[in-house]
Amino acid sequence: MTFARATIAGAGLAGLSSAVRLIEAGLSVSIGDGAARAGGRCRSYFDRQLGQVIDNGNHLVLAGNRAVADFRRTVGAIAPLEGPDQADFPFADLATGDRWTLRINDGRVPWWVLVKSRRVPGTGASDYLALGKLLSGKPGQTVGDRVPTTGPLWDRMLDPVLLAILNTAPAIGSAELTAAVVRESLALGGKASLPRIASPTLAAAFIDPATDWLEAHGAPVALGRRLRSIETTGDRVTALDWGAGPEPVVADEAVVLAVPSWVAKGLLPEISVPDAFHSIVNAHFAFTPPPGAPLMLGLLGATGQWLFAFEDRISVTVSAADDIVDHDREELAYRFWDEIQRAYGFCAPMPAWQIVKEKRATFSATPEQDAKRPPARTRWRNLFLAGDWTATGLPATIEGALRSGETAARTVLGKA
Repeated sequence: MTFARATIAGAGLAGLSSAVRLIEAGLSVSIGDGAARAGGRCRSYFDRQLGQVIDNGNHLVLAGNRAVADFRRTVGAIAPLEGPDQADFPFADLATGDRWTLRINDGRVPWWVLVKSRRVPGTGASDYLALGKLLSGKPGQTVGDRVPTTGPLWDRMLDPVLLAILNTAPAIGSAELTAAVVRESLALGGKASLPRIASPTLAAAFIDPATDWLEAHGAPVALGRRLRSIETTGDRVTALDWGAGPEPVVADEAVVLAVPSWVAKGLLPEISVPDAFHSIVNAHFAFTPPPGAPLMLGLLGATGQWLFAFEDRISVTVSAADDIVDHDREELAYRFWDEIQRAYGFCAPMPAWQIVKEKRATFSATPEQDAKRPPARTRWRNLFLAGDWTATGLPATIEGALRSGETAARTVLGKA
């Protein structure tokens, strides 16, 4: 079936990516979202408590993320993605006082594991043979089925890094999803593994350039427009209700559903979607980081897991934060601020702060939940799915969301 136009529900990265690729292919596109701003979980906003524009979370991408680079190039994003010139990952163990930096060399041959000063303290070169086992995984296998989940390498590298990638306890995480990330980053060397953070905000680096590009191409995002129901007849979607009654879907129109998984399930109960989720807690403090503070600092022996030193604030991220997501916000703020001072080695009164909680931040990246992720194509020949919860082959990441939009667009165009 050939489509001349497309209606996209959802203006997160998946919906924006799909819209951009369909417009490039010559389709007429309209895109609507029920929120007050585009971006979905990758949004920026002015926080009155801090007096600053902040992101809802500290979303990290890697230099080797192909879809990130392609999307930003297409929409003309010029706000930088900041990060170190070398794949250096500093860590501080607040329980023991130990500090070290994991330093991955640029090329594909991982000679860094032979150099003691580049490795995790307490590990030998032979310990890193286990990393080869993370390059592949069979359906149903967990990370714990592939590598040992005890010892210095696990405790001081694999567990904290994979927790950030999967937003799921790594030992029970999908080996297939982990392998997909490792093959596109660590296996390609340090240049592909360089961490990159949106600067100054996610909106500047991703969302604003995309919405400006869409508007310039005749497809402005309609905000405050929430899809309330979908009508189907046989193998077609026949009408969409955006709140003012059913609007017919014409014969040459494709519909891309790029909403959160639970919203998609509510609209179409018969589709399969992941149904277990993990939270993320972020904390933001209006405080200038001390001189020399690394952009990212991994924490062990602490509630906070990663510290991010921005020009005008210090942020904390806790992945798979189910144990603390319901804790009192002020209690968390004081706990995080204590850890920040210990990690950076200063003492100061707690500044203005904000705690941002995402209770259903991502699906649980286990083999069981991964198996529930649907493809872009549905049984309705004019309805397609996009989102990091679809079968992208990656965990729920920015890269996965952008690729899902590309896949949905290719499927609409009959190229997938």
